[in-house]
Amino acid sequence: MEMTFAGRTLDMSRCHVMGILNVTPDSFSDGGRFNQLDAALLRARQLVADGAAFIDVGGESTRPGAATVTVQEELDRVCPVVEAISQELDVVVSVDTSTPEVMTQSAALGAGLINDVRALQRDGALDAAASSGIPVCIMHIQGEPQTMQERPEYRNVLREVGEFLSERVRAAQGAGVAADNIILDPGFGFGKNLEHNLRLLASLEQLQALGHPLLVGMSRKSMLGEIVGRDVNERLPASLAAATISALKGAGIVRVHDVRETVDAVSVAMAVKEAG
Repeated sequence: MEMTFAGRTLDMSRCHVMGILNVTPDSFSDGGRFNQLDAALLRARQLVADGAAFIDVGGESTRPGAATVTVQEELDRVCPVVEAISQELDVVVSVDTSTPEVMTQSAALGAGLINDVRALQRDGALDAAASSGIPVCIMHIQGEPQTMQERPEYRNVLREVGEFLSERVRAAQGAGVAADNIILDPGFGFGKNLEHNLRLLASLEQLQALGHPLLVGMSRKSMLGEIVGRDVNERLPASLAAATISALKGAGIVRVHDVRETVDAVSVAMAVKEAG
């Protein structure tokens, strides 16, 4: 299950750690900390030193109620960071975007992965992803980020998430995205309540039947806060537990804020998995 990201080839049968780098003023956990180029690059260097295989650069917050940004604002936030990291660091740069122009320009500047929480549903996104030639992560979401948590409902969350992802895979391949350039994300916390999230995590390995590597992101999310009763910045143990479970259940990438600690946890999980 090898996959190539802008010249870097990784074995996706193992679990890799993706470090989050939000270059926004309003992300739910670290908004405003890294939205200047120098601070973002310093943070990227630390993430690589801590063991990140991917750095996911995002210029638009997707937390419920977040302000929308213009295309130009997102380009101005993301592109200089993508270019600087790509030129300096040996890491796959992922771009957390749903905007076709950002996809195209980021790929030209060295990004190796498009990570789209809207599953390439914006006008022009399918074509932009296909023309970039780099892998794309397609995520399940019910509704839009601004309203997704108001009243999420499913008859069978696992089946409906699988059906949505399968349909978007067909759309991506129809637009010209190669099958071996597709990663899937069940979208924990995106239009799902705690019960939905737990059912998905408990059955995560079943989504591997779709035939693509899985990316999982639960770091510091409210679903963990509901379980342990901790504030967003006190959820490291819960986040490590979620990442470990994901790795044991076959995730190819775990997207996290706390890279060093997660690398250690995933290393133990991989050693146990391989021993079995």
